[in-house]
Amino acid sequence: MPDAESAKAPGGSRRDKRPNGRPAGRPEVKTYATAYKPTWCPGCGDFGILAALKAALVDLEIWPHEVLIVSGIGCGSKLPQYIHANGFMTIHGRPLAVATGAKLANPELHVIVVNGDGDGYGIGGNHFLHTCRRNPDITHIVENNQIYALTKGQYSPTSDPGFRTTTSPDGVFELPVNPVAVALAAGATFIARSFAGEPKHLQRIIAQAVRHPGYALVDVLQPCIAFNKVNTYNWYAERVYDVAADDTYDPTSLRDAWERGTEWGDRIPIGILYRKEGVPPYETRVAALRDGAPVHRDLRARLDPALFQRLHREFV
Repeated sequence: MPDAESAKAPGGSRRDKRPNGRPAGRPEVKTYATAYKPTWCPGCGDFGILAALKAALVDLEIWPHEVLIVSGIGCGSKLPQYIHANGFMTIHGRPLAVATGAKLANPELHVIVVNGDGDGYGIGGNHFLHTCRRNPDITHIVENNQIYALTKGQYSPTSDPGFRTTTSPDGVFELPVNPVAVALAAGATFIARSFAGEPKHLQRIIAQAVRHPGYALVDVLQPCIAFNKVNTYNWYAERVYDVAADDTYDPTSLRDAWERGTEWGDRIPIGILYRKEGVPPYETRVAALRDGAPVHRDLRARLDPALFQRLHREFV
């Protein structure tokens, strides 16, 4: 994992550093390149999400040592391995909790969670709900392919009624989770949706989500070419439309956001569906952070030496 002292320019040569420790110049897409090749199926929507995330970080002039990518379990949750940045793969459904802890430990980091619909809305649904209401400054990118792909195609919390899978041979009969509606009800301050088949649009949405001071949900419609033969690239392309093209749409209006956010079927809205400014991020209200980021503190100067040694032995 790169840090401020070891950030290197593309090709491996060390860049000159600015006084604040950041490399001179600006990052490029290849700054985030790694030697690892994705094992995703050819044509998987995860490729578009990875490309859009890299491009957004470049647009924002964020260097690899300034960002942390946290993921869970699933096909798309392998993304931290394919991007040259700080990365942490957690257990199933827990990346938002780990990301919140990382943000509290180092509020200066750009913390981004990337996980699937099963990991984010199913197994991690409780963390999703409470992260919305807490409003930590975290960007949450959900690869929503409406199926559990890594475990061979079981239906997920966002699968449409009637969808047939290995575990629903008679068709799904539960109502699907609508992440936009849940996030609105839970108090999220930034809610957006995009489509992996439109990486330029997704790039812009991710960049705006990272800029947002607070929790930002980006629900990405992501085809699974192996196990979901219904919600394909063509299926989405025939239905998605950008709310930004509608001059009457107000993303600061809860009424407008609810109306469009619950629309699904022949037309599916993408873009920034809701944005609320002026809500302080969770970490700005934590009294323990008033003295600065914990990562910059010298615990030895604050703790009794004997206590410090005992804690050190327990954790090292």
